[in-house]
Amino acid sequence: MLLQYVRQFGQKLVRRRPLETRAESERPTPHLNTLDLVALGVGDTLGAGVYILTGEVAKMIAGPATVICYLVTALSCVISGLCFSEFGARVPRSGSAYLYIYVTVGQLCAFITGWNIILTLVIATAYIARAWSYTFDSLIGNHISRVLQGTVSLQIPYFLTTYADFFALALVLLLTGVLALGARESTLVNKVFTGINVLVLSFFILSGFIKGDLHNWKLTEQDYKLNISGSGDIYSLGPLGSGGFMPFDFEGILHGASRCFYAYHGFDFIATRGKEALNPQRSIPVSIMITIFICFVLYFGVSAALTLMVPYYLIHPASPLPQAFLHIGWDAARYVMAVGALCALPSSLLGTMFTTPRVICEMAEDGLLFQGLTCIHTRSGTHIMAIMASGSLAAVLALLFEFGDLVDLVSIGILLVYFLVAFSILVLRYQPEENLSKREKTENEIEISEREASRLESVPEAGISRILKSLWFPPSTIPTQKSGQIVYGCASLLVLLLIILSLILAQWPSEVFSGDPVLTTVAVLMLLLITGVTVIIWRQPQNPTHLMFRVPALPVLPLVSIFVNVYFMMQLTSKTWALFGIWMAIGFIIYFAYGIRHSLAGNNEQQSPTSTSQT
Repeated sequence: MLLQYVRQFGQKLVRRRPLETRAESERPTPHLNTLDLVALGVGDTLGAGVYILTGEVAKMIAGPATVICYLVTALSCVISGLCFSEFGARVPRSGSAYLYIYVTVGQLCAFITGWNIILTLVIATAYIARAWSYTFDSLIGNHISRVLQGTVSLQIPYFLTTYADFFALALVLLLTGVLALGARESTLVNKVFTGINVLVLSFFILSGFIKGDLHNWKLTEQDYKLNISGSGDIYSLGPLGSGGFMPFDFEGILHGASRCFYAYHGFDFIATRGKEALNPQRSIPVSIMITIFICFVLYFGVSAALTLMVPYYLIHPASPLPQAFLHIGWDAARYVMAVGALCALPSSLLGTMFTTPRVICEMAEDGLLFQGLTCIHTRSGTHIMAIMASGSLAAVLALLFEFGDLVDLVSIGILLVYFLVAFSILVLRYQPEENLSKREKTENEIEISEREASRLESVPEAGISRILKSLWFPPSTIPTQKSGQIVYGCASLLVLLLIILSLILAQWPSEVFSGDPVLTTVAVLMLLLITGVTVIIWRQPQNPTHLMFRVPALPVLPLVSIFVNVYFMMQLTSKTWALFGIWMAIGFIIYFAYGIRHSLAGNNEQQSPTSTSQT
């Protein structure tokens, strides 16, 4: 009895949702073309990263080699973008990675994905709002912060901000109202902001190449001492490192790349527009790739121009781009950059808030979150309760928390979602043909499975030899249930091996590369095991189903994506992991107390036997 209960409980955790069409009245009219999706993706991505994070990384972590940091991160995001693109071609619906994983992997994994997407979007909303408030406040001489610090200062606890930022609160609530007006109004505002943002950044790049000095990529200790001797600086100097183009060596580049990863967050939001996109199987993959390319070009150009205009240790930490014009004597141009920042940050903020209620509503429609969140406003046709819930939570976080305290939580949520998407693509491509709408195996696959089973039973070889032969020489040229299970087990083992390897490389990198006998041996052993298991997966047959887009070079690219995301997660602090654990604990309480009993997939399974017996 106990074993039966445990088995039934486990089946609930891995049950998958049929990709059935909902009522047409609940489906928005498709109206977003590829250009609209690219504008949304660029608007979501270009924000606090280019205007604030670039200066911080260049000054404290990587110096002029920040351009390489953005290149490394872009290559990693391209792989993740390829995985999202294939999912977008397979499942042209809203819900982002949550829906994709629910349809293809299972319920518990989907809930974890959706819950982390909500974490990422809500905290990113609060982060960008605080950044916009800080940028505007610095532009007008810090008058807002002085007034608020004198009236509503918060002394404790330590993790709260020093003052309640009612300006950021008002900004989030204002854009929440704009979002409630409907998708078309929000998309139009986002297009305007994105266009201004790209033009301003292009102006900064052109200015940097005109007024930049290549000597700033060859700085020495003597140049640093000359700047220390000057007393006119209004902000402190950063560290010199070893000078030159890579003042903090390869360690600085890798550290900087892990920080720059946040700057590309936003391209995956395109996948949530499946219901509104025209020809989503083609427009979503194309839009994701174009968005990553445009953002990389702008990030690369801005970081190069900034470090050419200003010595990296003199970059202003809070307002790097406007202050760069002061350094070269173009005082009036700083206001152009201020306009760009004030347009870019609301654009990114609006794009983030545009996505959040869609994920919440999709999970609520599936029964994993509370049903009341699916309420639709009769006039605007928007999911008003989901918009208000996400906007209110983000507004409170923007009011009380410093944006610096929120960055790591955003990063861990992003990395976990990208990891799950890459794992799902790796497993899904080797599974047998399946009807996503009815969850039924095709007749051909059943016949092949039966033929394979009888064939293996008739082989008079030893058990181990037969298993090894079936791993290296699969009996079928198309996926079967057995080959799919082999890939699933091997992929799970690979994840465990990659986690161990990432932990070793993140915590003891110098010991590993210096030849420590224990750590080096363990790392080499992990690499050998990873290679062997990867070869086993490679030998299994892939699903031949035609798609508008497929991730190339399987299984290598998804495994590279999994490793990079896990490695970056291992770089995060114990405090971040503790806060993440609290968030996940809240999510599991909701899931096991409500979601697992009200899920749509579970109700469909219960109704199916009843309807079958009646017929």
